[in-house]
Amino acid sequence: MIGRQQKHDVQSGSSLPAELKPARAVETERNAQTAQSDADESLYLIGRPTLRQFRRFVRYHGVNPDSEGALTEEWNTASDYIRSLEKEEAGLADDPVITKLGPEYEPLLIEFLKDPLIQNGFNTVPTEVALIELDRLVVHQKHIDMTYVRQLQKRISSAPGMEEIFRTCLPYDHPQAPVKWLKQGDKFIIMSPSNDLRFLGAMPLRPDNIVDYAPPGDLVSVVGLALGFGSNFLNAAYFNKRLILQNGSHRAYALREIGVTHVPCIIEHVSSTEELEVVVSSEVRDNPDLYLKHPRPPMLRDYFNPRLRKVMLVHRRTRQITVKFDVEESFAPVM
Repeated sequence: MIGRQQKHDVQSGSSLPAELKPARAVETERNAQTAQSDADESLYLIGRPTLRQFRRFVRYHGVNPDSEGALTEEWNTASDYIRSLEKEEAGLADDPVITKLGPEYEPLLIEFLKDPLIQNGFNTVPTEVALIELDRLVVHQKHIDMTYVRQLQKRISSAPGMEEIFRTCLPYDHPQAPVKWLKQGDKFIIMSPSNDLRFLGAMPLRPDNIVDYAPPGDLVSVVGLALGFGSNFLNAAYFNKRLILQNGSHRAYALREIGVTHVPCIIEHVSSTEELEVVVSSEVRDNPDLYLKHPRPPMLRDYFNPRLRKVMLVHRRTRQITVKFDVEESFAPVM
């Protein structure tokens, strides 16, 4: 009996030492462990436009993607459920309560408003910091990086108080993800594990703006191509009686999952479609009816509804931005 059991264990590749397992079983297990270590957990909202985007995301990013037929059926089921929500929860996103911060927030608010990112980044339309209900937020971000959410939650206590919630939503220190860069010919390549890495724009600089760097000649002017991260403030645009989450989706998810329902948020009050074009993201600009007029738009509460989401392992990726520039030199006749 003992000999037969040992033979069965070796054939099935159960929890035996590696030296006693068949080579194929050992290789399969190692490949599976490698796939797990190179993967992140991701949440994707399903059931809304478009099925093609959903299938493409799973096909290209999923570690073990389901069949096309299974994905289509899953999406159609969620889409049917959304149609029922259009009747049962019509108007749920409308007229969310916006509460002024009480005097207990004053020291935090005074410190926060000194941040240059606030002074220079939120002056396009009337703006305030107020308390909002997370479940009433309209969202346009289709997927949530659950691995990053878990990293955030490790820095938050299980029952955070007022100050901790404020600093989580509106951080002063702007913690940055690691960044690497290299030069390849006339290109600069910048990489980071953070999806928030972005091109911040071009800016003219004076020679005295450059310090601790030996110039290659007698500088007259400098053109700066800036890359970095966004503010990471929890930020929403208020328009057409709806609050549309602009930034901070992962922080909002992390807090709501541990039971926090109301949080401080930077609210930009938009009064016209022209201002809307300037303030909101491209996703909202391209699909305004879905977020601003639909009786039941996608909302933050949907991230927690198992009938409206798919959680899966995805291949870990690195955000990469390549910067190139051209220089032309010529002479023009004096007029």
